[in-house]
This record gives sequence, structure tokens and C-alpha cells, in this order.
Amino acid sequence: MDTLARTIEILRDLVAFPTVSSDSNQDLIAYIANLLQDCGATVDVITAPCGNKANLFATLGPEVDGGILLSGHSDVVPVTDQNWSSDPFALTERDTHLFGRGTCDMKGFIAATLAMAPYFAAQIKARPLHFAFTYDEEVGCFGAQHLAQKLQDRGLTPGVAIIGEPTQMRIIEGHKGCYEYSTHFRGLEGHGSAPDLGVNAVEFAVKYVARLLELKQALQGMAPSDSPFDPPWTTVNVGAMNGGVAHNVIASKAQVDWEMRPVQASDAEFVKSALRQTCETDFLPKMRTVHPEATIELETIGEVAGLIPTDKNEARQIVSELTGANGADLVAFGTEAGIFQALGTDVVVCGPGSIEQAHKADEFLSLDQLSQCLTMLSRLGDRL
Repeated sequence: MDTLARTIEILRDLVAFPTVSSDSNQDLIAYIANLLQDCGATVDVITAPCGNKANLFATLGPEVDGGILLSGHSDVVPVTDQNWSSDPFALTERDTHLFGRGTCDMKGFIAATLAMAPYFAAQIKARPLHFAFTYDEEVGCFGAQHLAQKLQDRGLTPGVAIIGEPTQMRIIEGHKGCYEYSTHFRGLEGHGSAPDLGVNAVEFAVKYVARLLELKQALQGMAPSDSPFDPPWTTVNVGAMNGGVAHNVIASKAQVDWEMRPVQASDAEFVKSALRQTCETDFLPKMRTVHPEATIELETIGEVAGLIPTDKNEARQIVSELTGANGADLVAFGTEAGIFQALGTDVVVCGPGSIEQAHKADEFLSLDQLSQCLTMLSRLGDRL
């Protein structure tokens, strides 16, 4: 069986595991562990704190600093309320495209690395090759953060990491961070005819959103002069807002879901500090004048570091040589890359497929993109 056919076979198996972020990925991780152990890799399955998910970290060659890491996330987004033309968890091939949930985001890359693993094993010399497959990337990159801490505890730092998110095999050297929050408001319910006797959580949530929009505007004037991003400033987005139960009831609860995409860490602290000051000196005193137990609580869903372009980047150099690409680009979407960069690893994002197909019904990966990925990995094996 040729390598492309073997990759499709593995991808078929991977797609069949419905690893939606809300569910367990342990069966898929066990499947991957078996394949890599059969190649002679040292495999470490790291169970998540919740007990029903896991990361996998595997090594071909000596377990020393400076190795090359191939990384991908195992979880996928839901298919609920999406109109698929075929079973999303059964790989379907039509017109040189492979359809199925996760084919491009990002089980296609994972399948390619696993299909190449026997060749990598035969080529390994002094520099190790690592595999990292994580849980919960789609809901906050929690698996990668857990794995990074484990690597720090072991004192192991890969020299180079290739994150195989769908970039159409372009080399990506930078993206903004992604910080997601939910702010919860607790007031005092009452009859709508007597608003002064209650604390309307929805009204204070609206004021909070108005403050967010002021900060959003202020951030546009704070962009670094050399920011490579588009737009060059930190962005803020209010994604959802809900609260209250009826037209004539003072709302006792409300929630605002929002995010920011920092271009620099100081911007994130600016936003959080300004919101904290507004709540502590304005909103809460007014709320507690009527109801001393009123609260505003900021829940951190996830704070994922961005990938910062650097002048020296061995990962960019290696992948440029492997693909023949001249230069590197930036993207708007977030990845786990910044988490590995924070370890001291040189990182790029490069993988098969287009982000335009990710998260949609009839998600697909083209055979041409998968073949290009295999070519890159084959060349990587040649130089191990």
C-alpha cells in the first residue's frame, strides 16, 4: 500500500472517532498510541484532570532537548444543526475530496504523520522526533496548556514545532492571541413596575458592553507601529448576551460572552484593568446600594497566547526548505502554536486543507493538499 492510500485508511479510522470537544477522545488516543508503539516510539498518554480525555506525547529517538515536534489537536467541533450530505463521521471520497468532520481541522495532518511514522523510525539518528496530539483545542487549548506544563516539569524542550492546522500548506509564523471570557451579573429580581426596588442585571450588563465598546475604540489608537497584523490593533468582540425571564420581571441574572485578540500582552491587561475599575468604583456600588449581595464576576474561558513572528526561527527555515516556500504569512485564526513558543520552541503553523472548510457542514480535505503534506513529511524524514 502506498503512503497516500495508507494515510486515507488512517484518516478513515480517525474520522470515525466522534471526538467532539464535549466528549471523550480516549479511544482515538489509544488507537494512535498503538500505531506509534508499533513503530518503536516511546508513548506517554497523559490523562486530563477531568479523567475522560487525554493528550498523547510520543518520541522516536532519544528523549533529549532540541527535537522536532509534529503537533495537532484531536478534538472537533459539533455537527449539530448542520446539513451534511453524508455521514460526518464516515469518511466519504468524492471528486478528489475527502469529506468528514475533522478531515482538514485537523485529522488529515495527524493521519499523514502517522502514515509516515514507520519511515521516520527508520531514519531517526541523534535528533528526536516528537508527536503531540491534544484534547480541547476547540474550546480553549486546554490540552496543549496541560501538555506544555508536563513538558516543563520533565525539563524537555523541543527545538522546533510544526503545528499542522489547515493553512493550504502555507507557512504561518504569526497570529494574535485569543482570550475568551464570560462576565456574570447577579442582581435582585422584582416586579417591573417598581424598578428602583430591584437591581436589574441586564441593565448593568448593557452598561458593561458599552464600556467594552469604548475600550474597543481606544485599542485602535494603541497599535504598535510595527504591528504585522491586520488589523494592527487588539480587537474586542461581544459574542453573546443573555439574561432575564420575562417582560415584567426585573432581571436578577445576566451574562456577557466576549473575547479579545491581543497583539501585545499589555493590551489584555489594559482591558481587564479598566473593566475591573469600572465595576469596582461605579457598577457594584450602585448595585449594592439596593442589594448588598449583588456581584459581577469575570470567568476566564481561556487565554491562549498568540504566535509572535521572530527574526530567527529554525522551524520557518526547515519548513521553507521542505516545501520550497519563500517567506511566511500571518493568519487571523488562533492555534496552539503560542503555547509551544512560550516553552522556548521555534514554531510555525503549516498543514493541509483550508480554514475556509473548517467547522462547516461537508468539511473536506483535497487529495492534492494531503499529497503536498506527505511530500513535506517525506522530505523531513530524509533529513532526520
